Amino acid sequence: MIEIQKSDQNVWTVTLNRPDKANALTAEMLAQLVEIMTQAQSARGVIMTGRGKVFSAGADLDEARAGLAVSPLWEELSNAVAALPCMTVAALNGTLAGGANGMALACDIRIAVPTTKVFYPVMKLGYLPQPSDVTRMKALIGPSRTKMIIAAGQKITSEEALSWGLLDRVVEPDVLLSSANELMAHAVAADPELTAQILASCS
Repeated sequence: MIEIQKSDQNVWTVTLNRPDKANALTAEMLAQLVEIMTQAQSARGVIMTGRGKVFSAGADLDEARAGLAVSPLWEELSNAVAALPCMTVAALNGTLAGGANGMALACDIRIAVPTTKVFYPVMKLGYLPQPSDVTRMKALIGPSRTKMIIAAGQKITSEEALSWGLLDRVVEPDVLLSSANELMAHAVAADPELTAQILASCS
Protein backbone atom coordinates (compact mmCIF):
# COMPACT_ATOMS: atom_id res chain seq x y z
CA MET A 1 0.00 0.00 0.00
CA ILE A 2 3.12 2.19 -0.10
CA GLU A 3 4.90 2.60 -3.43
CA ILE A 4 8.42 3.94 -3.96
CA GLN A 5 9.76 5.18 -7.26
CA LYS A 6 13.39 6.29 -7.53
CA SER A 7 14.48 8.58 -10.34
CA ASP A 8 17.86 8.64 -12.07
CA GLN A 9 18.75 11.58 -9.80
CA ASN A 10 17.85 9.46 -6.73
CA VAL A 11 14.70 11.42 -5.96
CA TRP A 12 12.28 9.12 -4.14
CA THR A 13 8.57 9.50 -4.82
CA VAL A 14 6.70 7.82 -1.98
CA THR A 15 3.04 7.21 -2.80
CA LEU A 16 0.20 6.21 -0.48
CA ASN A 17 -1.74 3.65 -2.51
CA ARG A 18 -4.98 2.82 -0.73
CA PRO A 19 -7.42 4.99 -2.69
CA ASP A 20 -10.44 2.80 -1.96
CA LYS A 21 -10.01 3.77 1.73
CA ALA A 22 -9.02 7.42 1.07
CA ASN A 23 -5.42 6.40 1.80
CA ALA A 24 -6.27 5.95 5.48
CA LEU A 25 -3.16 4.82 7.33
CA THR A 26 -2.85 1.53 9.17
CA ALA A 27 -0.17 0.68 11.73
CA GLU A 28 1.52 -1.46 9.10
CA MET A 29 1.60 1.45 6.64
CA LEU A 30 2.97 3.83 9.27
CA ALA A 31 5.72 1.40 10.23
CA GLN A 32 6.60 0.95 6.56
CA LEU A 33 6.74 4.72 6.05
CA VAL A 34 9.06 5.11 9.06
CA GLU A 35 11.36 2.46 7.59
CA ILE A 36 11.31 4.13 4.16
CA MET A 37 12.15 7.54 5.61
CA THR A 38 15.00 6.05 7.60
CA GLN A 39 16.38 4.46 4.42
CA ALA A 40 15.88 7.74 2.54
CA GLN A 41 18.86 9.29 4.34
CA SER A 42 20.70 8.39 1.14
CA ALA A 43 18.13 10.02 -1.19
CA ARG A 44 18.75 13.33 -2.96
CA GLY A 45 15.11 14.33 -2.55
CA VAL A 46 11.81 12.89 -1.32
CA ILE A 47 8.32 13.59 -2.64
CA MET A 48 5.30 12.35 -0.68
CA THR A 49 2.01 11.97 -2.53
CA GLY A 50 -1.03 9.70 -2.83
CA ARG A 51 -3.23 7.87 -5.31
CA GLY A 52 -6.79 9.01 -5.96
CA LYS A 53 -8.47 12.22 -4.89
CA VAL A 54 -7.43 12.23 -1.21
CA PHE A 55 -3.86 12.44 0.08
CA SER A 56 -4.84 10.72 3.32
CA ALA A 57 -7.85 10.58 5.61
CA GLY A 58 -5.52 10.05 8.56
CA ALA A 59 -5.76 6.95 10.72
CA ASP A 60 -7.82 3.98 9.59
CA LEU A 61 -10.90 4.35 11.80
CA ASP A 62 -11.05 0.73 12.95
CA GLU A 63 -7.39 0.79 13.94
CA ALA A 64 -7.75 4.26 15.47
CA ARG A 65 -10.39 2.93 17.86
CA ALA A 66 -8.06 0.05 18.72
CA GLY A 67 -5.27 2.42 19.73
CA LEU A 68 -3.60 3.62 16.53
CA ALA A 69 -4.74 7.21 17.16
CA VAL A 70 -2.31 7.48 20.08
CA SER A 71 0.48 5.32 18.63
CA PRO A 72 4.06 6.65 18.84
CA LEU A 73 4.41 5.73 15.15
CA TRP A 74 2.94 9.12 14.12
CA GLU A 75 5.71 11.03 15.89
CA GLU A 76 8.33 8.58 14.65
CA LEU A 77 7.20 9.19 11.08
CA SER A 78 7.06 12.99 11.19
CA ASN A 79 10.40 13.17 13.00
CA ALA A 80 11.98 10.80 10.46
CA VAL A 81 10.77 13.05 7.63
CA ALA A 82 12.02 16.19 9.40
CA ALA A 83 15.43 14.58 9.97
CA LEU A 84 16.09 13.94 6.27
CA PRO A 85 19.07 15.97 5.01
CA CYS A 86 17.61 16.23 1.50
CA MET A 87 14.75 18.44 0.31
CA THR A 88 11.29 17.02 1.01
CA VAL A 89 8.08 18.05 -0.76
CA ALA A 90 4.55 17.04 0.18
CA ALA A 91 2.67 16.90 -3.13
CA LEU A 92 -0.90 16.77 -1.87
CA ASN A 93 -3.17 15.18 -4.48
CA GLY A 94 -6.21 15.95 -2.33
CA THR A 95 -7.49 16.38 1.20
CA LEU A 96 -5.11 16.05 4.15
CA ALA A 97 -6.77 14.95 7.39
CA GLY A 98 -5.96 14.01 10.96
CA GLY A 99 -2.63 12.49 11.84
CA ALA A 100 -1.55 12.49 8.20
CA ASN A 101 -0.89 16.22 8.69
CA GLY A 102 2.29 15.28 10.54
CA MET A 103 4.22 13.93 7.57
CA ALA A 104 3.22 16.92 5.41
CA LEU A 105 4.05 19.48 8.11
CA ALA A 106 7.48 17.87 8.50
CA CYS A 107 8.29 18.41 4.82
CA ASP A 108 10.27 21.43 3.63
CA ILE A 109 7.58 22.47 1.12
CA ARG A 110 3.87 21.70 0.68
CA ILE A 111 2.08 21.99 -2.66
CA ALA A 112 -1.48 20.88 -3.38
CA VAL A 113 -4.21 20.59 -5.97
CA PRO A 114 -7.09 23.13 -5.81
CA THR A 115 -9.59 20.65 -4.33
CA THR A 116 -7.43 20.01 -1.27
CA LYS A 117 -8.88 20.64 2.18
CA VAL A 118 -6.91 20.48 5.42
CA PHE A 119 -8.47 19.45 8.71
CA TYR A 120 -7.51 17.76 11.98
CA PRO A 121 -10.64 16.62 13.88
CA VAL A 122 -9.01 15.46 17.11
CA MET A 123 -11.29 17.53 19.35
CA LYS A 124 -14.37 15.91 17.84
CA LEU A 125 -12.88 12.41 17.99
CA GLY A 126 -11.58 12.77 21.53
CA TYR A 127 -7.82 12.47 20.94
CA LEU A 128 -4.86 14.74 21.59
CA PRO A 129 -2.98 15.88 18.48
CA GLN A 130 0.61 14.77 18.05
CA PRO A 131 2.85 17.30 19.87
CA SER A 132 5.16 17.98 16.93
CA ASP A 133 2.17 18.56 14.61
CA VAL A 134 1.00 21.45 16.79
CA THR A 135 4.51 22.88 17.07
CA ARG A 136 5.12 22.75 13.32
CA MET A 137 1.69 24.11 12.44
CA LYS A 138 2.07 27.04 14.85
CA ALA A 139 5.47 27.85 13.34
CA LEU A 140 3.83 28.10 9.91
CA ILE A 141 0.53 29.83 10.62
CA GLY A 142 0.55 31.06 14.23
CA PRO A 143 -1.42 30.04 17.34
CA SER A 144 -4.87 31.40 16.40
CA ARG A 145 -5.05 29.74 13.02
CA THR A 146 -3.69 26.52 14.51
CA LYS A 147 -6.58 26.65 16.97
CA MET A 148 -8.97 27.17 14.05
CA ILE A 149 -7.87 23.84 12.63
CA ILE A 150 -7.16 21.75 15.73
CA ALA A 151 -9.47 23.18 18.40
CA ALA A 152 -12.34 24.50 16.25
CA GLY A 153 -12.08 21.61 13.79
CA GLN A 154 -12.41 23.83 10.73
CA LYS A 155 -11.85 22.48 7.22
CA ILE A 156 -9.46 24.85 5.47
CA THR A 157 -9.65 25.17 1.69
CA SER A 158 -6.53 25.20 -0.46
CA GLU A 159 -7.04 28.90 -1.18
CA GLU A 160 -7.24 29.76 2.51
CA ALA A 161 -4.35 27.42 3.40
CA LEU A 162 -2.22 29.11 0.74
CA SER A 163 -3.01 32.59 2.06
CA TRP A 164 -2.15 31.46 5.60
CA GLY A 165 1.17 29.87 4.60
CA LEU A 166 0.10 26.32 5.40
CA LEU A 167 0.50 25.54 1.70
CA ASP A 168 3.27 27.04 -0.43
CA ARG A 169 1.73 26.62 -3.89
CA VAL A 170 -1.49 25.36 -5.49
CA VAL A 171 -1.18 23.64 -8.87
CA GLU A 172 -3.38 21.64 -11.19
CA PRO A 173 -3.41 17.84 -10.74
CA ASP A 174 -1.72 17.10 -14.06
CA VAL A 175 1.39 19.06 -13.06
CA LEU A 176 1.52 18.18 -9.36
CA LEU A 177 4.48 15.81 -9.52
CA SER A 178 6.37 17.73 -12.18
CA SER A 179 6.00 20.87 -10.03
CA ALA A 180 7.36 18.99 -7.02
CA ASN A 181 10.37 17.81 -9.00
CA GLU A 182 10.95 21.31 -10.37
CA LEU A 183 11.00 22.78 -6.87
CA MET A 184 13.80 20.49 -5.79
CA ALA A 185 15.88 20.66 -8.98
CA HIS A 186 18.52 23.05 -7.54
CA ALA A 187 18.81 21.10 -4.29
CA VAL A 188 19.20 17.81 -6.16
CA ALA A 189 21.91 19.26 -8.43
CA ALA A 190 23.91 20.78 -5.57
CA ASP A 191 26.46 19.07 -3.36
CA PRO A 192 24.51 17.02 -0.74
CA GLU A 193 26.33 18.65 2.18
CA LEU A 194 25.56 22.12 0.85
CA THR A 195 21.90 21.17 0.38
CA ALA A 196 21.70 19.89 3.95
CA GLN A 197 23.37 23.03 5.35
CA ILE A 198 21.11 25.43 3.45
CA LEU A 199 17.95 23.52 4.39
CA ALA A 200 19.03 23.48 8.05
CA SER A 201 19.71 27.21 7.99
CA CYS A 202 16.18 27.86 6.67
CA SER A 203 14.46 25.71 9.29
